[in-house]
Amino acid sequence: MSILLIPIAPLSRTKSRLRDCFSKTQLKELTICMFKDLGNTLSYVDCFDEIIVYCNDEEILTLADKFNLIGMKEELTTPRKSFDEVISDLNVIALEQFNAKTTVFTFLDTILISPKNFNEIAHLIEDNQLIVCPAIHSAGISVIGRKPPNIIPTYFSDPTTPSFVAQMRNAKKHGLTKIKVYDSFRAGFDIDVKQDLLLAYEYLKILDLTETFTYRFLKDNLTLSIQKSNTQNNRIFQFREK
Repeated sequence: MSILLIPIAPLSRTKSRLRDCFSKTQLKELTICMFKDLGNTLSYVDCFDEIIVYCNDEEILTLADKFNLIGMKEELTTPRKSFDEVISDLNVIALEQFNAKTTVFTFLDTILISPKNFNEIAHLIEDNQLIVCPAIHSAGISVIGRKPPNIIPTYFSDPTTPSFVAQMRNAKKHGLTKIKVYDSFRAGFDIDVKQDLLLAYEYLKILDLTETFTYRFLKDNLTLSIQKSNTQNNRIFQFREK
């Protein structure tokens, strides 16, 4: 079976790096908006045998059920598990409870991802051991697929190396030969820091995704605009009040 897996952090601590932009209440609302949009996108996706949402919050699990997704409750621990440990736990669930032959992980904040992206990724994993979509701004990972699911660990929690770089280095060390980098602007864009929020608002307009919950939230709540710091540099930005 081919399983799509979506781990979601508890709403109480979601997107903590954006707390200088939004209140905790607003961040919770943003998370719910992103999930509703992802649920709508997945309603057009039929290339996976099952889609599992893994979260501790009942509100998210209830929404998952409304979108005909399988909601599984994450049991929180003290101390908190690393992201790689959470990924591993969910991967084991897919293996042991659903007899997964392939697993694909995606994340809530890949707000531009399309049904076409999911279909292409599901097709690619049929003939490869590892599929990785790099995050376009951070050298992180926005989508990762493995066949079989336990062929290699993930490296999201590497203390010194960005996860995409760490994953690819270790794939070679593990002797993997069938590796595909899925290069996609839409699948590779994620929201992680302030700059991403402002770019997300612009990208959603450019791609005519203005009917999404996320776009409407950003339109109503963003109080900043983004500009280049100088005319010669496209990589350094400054933020201004609207």
